[in-house]
Amino acid sequence: MEASGFILTTGHLHRFDENGASSLPLVLPQTMNLNLAPIIFIWNHQPLPFLNQVYRRFLPLLQHLSNMMNRPQPSTLSAFSTLKDHSYVFALVLSGKVLYSGSSSGEIRAWRQDSFLQDNRTDKIVATSNSAVKSLAVLGDKLFSAHQDNKIRVWKIHNNLQQKYKCIATLPTLNDRFLRCFSEKNYVQVRRHKKSTWVHHVDTVSALAISINCSLLYSASWDRTFKIWRTSDFKCLESVQNAHDDAINAIVLSEDGFVYTGSADKIIKVWKKHVGKTKHLRVATLEKHKSAVNALALSNDGTVLYSGACDRSILVWERENSVRGGGDRHMVLASALRGHTKAILCLAVLTDLICSGSADKTVRIWRKGTDKRYSCLAVLKGHRRPVKCLMAGSTESVTTYTVFSGSLDYDIKVWQVSAPAF
Repeated sequence: MEASGFILTTGHLHRFDENGASSLPLVLPQTMNLNLAPIIFIWNHQPLPFLNQVYRRFLPLLQHLSNMMNRPQPSTLSAFSTLKDHSYVFALVLSGKVLYSGSSSGEIRAWRQDSFLQDNRTDKIVATSNSAVKSLAVLGDKLFSAHQDNKIRVWKIHNNLQQKYKCIATLPTLNDRFLRCFSEKNYVQVRRHKKSTWVHHVDTVSALAISINCSLLYSASWDRTFKIWRTSDFKCLESVQNAHDDAINAIVLSEDGFVYTGSADKIIKVWKKHVGKTKHLRVATLEKHKSAVNALALSNDGTVLYSGACDRSILVWERENSVRGGGDRHMVLASALRGHTKAILCLAVLTDLICSGSADKTVRIWRKGTDKRYSCLAVLKGHRRPVKCLMAGSTESVTTYTVFSGSLDYDIKVWQVSAPAF
């Protein structure tokens, strides 16, 4: 008679032959409380405490199933407040108790956190332009906005939200343009039969970032360049031409001077301006995404980079130890977070939480556990169209956080997420 046996695991009975081949598991009734440990092996009707060949064959599968069963399932949360805009919400930034939103209509609105539960339909437009707002950044009493018309605008912030902010500069400034227009060396090829001075972005400005010491503003553009501006007088100091082979969608900065750019060419590049040098140079290239990179975010200490792309994945890159010792590699791929069903469009990091917004209309909250594995803590549902931008902020409670999400459904939703300490 051909030898055969069974493995009895939690709620399942697996049959296998002497070669280790397994048939589909028989799901046992839940009323049979078979949470057995260790696993019971039965061979030719005789229980065996250990069966080397079969145990080695099934152990990885059983460990994976055990981990999946023990992993907490994400909870579904609803927004506690909805702020109504009048067009697509493309950008969010939080400054103290004020949330700023930028929209496809060119309007920038300001929302006080203490009014989130009140009538939010009152007019809070603090700045207007004739071009869609793609990104926002705040530095002191200045609000920087990146636009689809290739420009960066600077607004003077004041406390009275009932009065509109004054636009104090448009980048590149008139002085910058005037000084560069006379010398041929200041012109670069932007199209087949067109040149422009290097201080100009010639396509949508997609992202902004402010340096740690607040002295520099970085701008990334669909024209495949990123530029560096001095925040004191708004002078353009440098332009990295042809930084990518396609549009740059995201830019983030680390405390130790590294610049990360993510592009529609599927690539993330790492840049740094070394001591004594006048230009930023590429120091590493990260190539694991299968489609356009839409979003980047850095951990607070700058050692972990998160990237979101159209391939529906969030990749986790960790700083290679050899970098500090002069090694060649900068970041290594450590993990991949999967759960969204469509493109990842935005990311935000707050302490040990990672927030992701997607074209699948949801926001997910992720956290790294004590076992070094990432898990999804919550799925935030309520938007009716893709989530384009995210912002996260802390509250008075050390375990509760506020998450803001802007969408193409014209809404900004305010969520409160609880993440108990380990």
